[in-house]
Order: sequence, then C-alpha cells, then structure tokens
Amino acid sequence: MRIIVLGAGYTGMTAAMRAWQKTHKRGGQVTLVNPSPRFTERLRLHQTAAGERLADHLIEDVVAGTGITFVQGRVTAIDPEAREVTVDGDRTLGYDRLVYAIGTVTDTWSTPGVADHAYTYDDHDQAVRLAARLDGLREGTVVVAGGGLTGVESATELAEAHPGLRVVLLSRAVPGSMMGERARAYLSRVMDGLGIEVRSGVEVAKVLPGGVELVGGEFVAAEATLWTAGTRALPLAADAGLTVDARGRVVVDEVLRSVSHPDVYAVGDAAAVSQPYGTIHGTCQSGIPTGLHAGDALGAEARGKDPKPFRFGYFHQPLSLGRKDGVIQFVRRDDTPRRWYITGRWAIAYKEMVSSSPLPSLNLIRRGLVPSWAFRLTA
Repeated sequence: MRIIVLGAGYTGMTAAMRAWQKTHKRGGQVTLVNPSPRFTERLRLHQTAAGERLADHLIEDVVAGTGITFVQGRVTAIDPEAREVTVDGDRTLGYDRLVYAIGTVTDTWSTPGVADHAYTYDDHDQAVRLAARLDGLREGTVVVAGGGLTGVESATELAEAHPGLRVVLLSRAVPGSMMGERARAYLSRVMDGLGIEVRSGVEVAKVLPGGVELVGGEFVAAEATLWTAGTRALPLAADAGLTVDARGRVVVDEVLRSVSHPDVYAVGDAAAVSQPYGTIHGTCQSGIPTGLHAGDALGAEARGKDPKPFRFGYFHQPLSLGRKDGVIQFVRRDDTPRRWYITGRWAIAYKEMVSSSPLPSLNLIRRGLVPSWAFRLTA
C-alpha cells in the first residue's frame, strides 16, 4: 500500500508515524510531503514572535530511523481519479491511500489589507519577522486582532516581553469567551496587570501600513499588526473535487475518509469531523487524535479489516499568559466549560506538560507504544 501524507504539522506527522508503524510490516510505504524542511511547533509561534529562540527541528531528523520518505515541496494539485498528487507543478507522486493533513491558514482574504500589511502565524518565518520588527522598537503600539486563544496568548506574550510597547487587543467578542466566568475574570485581571488595552465588540474594516481602521471609521495607529482573527482551508481539496464544507474543509465519514473519495483520509484542521455534539474545531487537542486514528484505519485496511469509527471528546482549554502565568479551563466533551480551572504556576506546569515538544510522543508512536485512545481523554 502506497500512502502519501500531505502536510507535516502536528497532525500530519502523527498520521505519518502511525501509518508507518501500523503498515510497514505488511509492505506499507509512507511518503510525507511538506513545503518546508522544518517541523514547526505552531503552538509556540507566539513565543517566537516575542523573541524567544526555540529548538529547530528538521523533518528529516524527526523521521530518521523509520521507513518514511520525506519529499520537500508544495503540493499544487491532487488528481483523485488517477490517485496522483503534483508537487511544485512538475513532479507526480502516485498513491493508494492519501492522508490530507494540510491545515488551515490565516484568513487574509476577508478583510482588506491583511495580506499586505499584517503579520500572521502561517509559518515560522513570519513569526521571526514580527520578532525582528518588535525588537527594533523602543516605544509604539502593537495591535493584535482576534480575541481567541491565539490572540490572547500572543497579546500577553508580547506585552510581557516588550513592556515599553502599548499592546492593543481587538476582538469582536470578549477575549476568552469560550471559558467559564471565573477563568475569564482571571484572564482579564492578568491582561490588565500587563497593561494590555482590550477592546471587545469592535471589528476591523481594513489594515493599513500604519495601523487598522475599525468599522465606523476610527483609526488605531500601530507600528505592527498581528492578525489572528479567523482561518480558512486552502482551495486545494475543493479544486480536486473533494466534497468540502463552507470553510473548505474536507467532509469526512465516521472513520475520517472523504465522503466523496474514500481512498482519501482528512485529519486535523483540514477535516470537517462530525461528532454527536457537533463538528469539532481545529486544535492540537483534537488534531493529533485524528492523525492517530487515520494511521490506525490504514493499519486496519492493510490487515483486511474495517476501520473503527472515530470518537473524540474535549478535556481542557490550556492557555499561557506569558512565561509567568496561565489559566487552564477544564471542559465537557463538547468543549463547554466545567466549574474547574487552575491558574498561576500550576497552570504553567500543566500547560508545559500537555504542549511541550511533541518529539517524545512521536517517538513513542513510532515504536507502537501509544494506544489509540491515549489522546482522546473523555471520548
């Protein structure tokens, strides 16, 4: 069985490792395709933007010791009828099973000026460029657009690392709105203590070279704007004729196969995965289990078995608030908040435990020491 995994983020790397571990003894051949040679820890890009230098991991080093073949290049087309993918416009790779793990990117289309004038976290280099820009400032304003988890983590990280700068967090909703009332109140106190100016209930009309214009005409001047407000899937899957949802994510069945092309699995942010409580939203917490499940499903196919349905429940919302604080909201399996939460140094230790470097976990997956339920928690 020739297996191609597109995308080498957390989810794609997990799927590739698991697929190799489950199929190589039965002749499975796994090829991993990614445009960058770097394994990017996307969960930590806000630390990179704040000037912290993180460990540099090359994909070839991560997969060393396995039979996984790494191909560096950008996938430009998928032909699901011929079972082929085109890399960099001129190289064709054939497959028997495809795992689509090309996650979402920042929505730079919906708001004018974002693509030209805002920084995003779509790759490591953009976070490095933002860090270089802020490092050269002694005073001024940084606008963070988006009050979700990424926006909050970024605002607190930047405010802590650059106390001389004014950090303005712009959000349509109250930051941390998915959390419980007490955890959200703690989050608000921490941001106040860091001097972050929070403006909720506002919407950015356009991003300009020197700041942002809000709906209504108000201009907020800024030396740098970080955009974390919304994501979309790349058009690659839709262009290939795969059935996608309104956000461009591949619609999958209960075992994570494309509903229109069952020889294609989709995982992580790239997939619209339905559970009894609704469609799961893209996070590392939900993405890694989909990668594990896809690998298990491919292993079942290699043995002539039917894959089992995918089941997942959320457990927590871990949020770092700079390097010195954090808040962990525990949740029900549908991601609604429970009463319990932790803060301060205990939250820091917890966050580090659950979102530290994934390399040890990937090594365990490669060795077959991680059971399929390990990351599902409450599923």
